[in-house]
Amino acid sequence: MRRVMVAAVAGVLAAVAGIAVAETMSASDRNDYDAPGRHQFYVWCANGKNYAASEQGANAEAAQMKLYDALKAEGRVACWPVWQGRLAGS
Repeated sequence: MRRVMVAAVAGVLAAVAGIAVAETMSASDRNDYDAPGRHQFYVWCANGKNYAASEQGANAEAAQMKLYDALKAEGRVACWPVWQGRLAGS
C-alpha cells in the first residue's frame, strides 16, 4: 500500500513539474519537443537515485512514455522522466 502511495505522489509531482516546464517553453523548445528523434530526460526518483537517460521517439511525449514504461517494467515505480531537450543530430 505504501509503495502505491509513493508512486501516486511521485506521479502527481511529476505531472505538476511537466506542466510548469511546458508553460515556459520557447518556440524553439516547442519545435524540439514536437520533433522526432532522440530526446534527453532527467529521471527524477522519489528515492533520490536520479539520473540522466535518453530515448528515441516520434516526439518528446512518445519518448517519455516509452522510457516511463521501461522504468515501470524494471520495478522503478517511483521514478518519472522529465524532458530536458532533443539531442543534437537526432
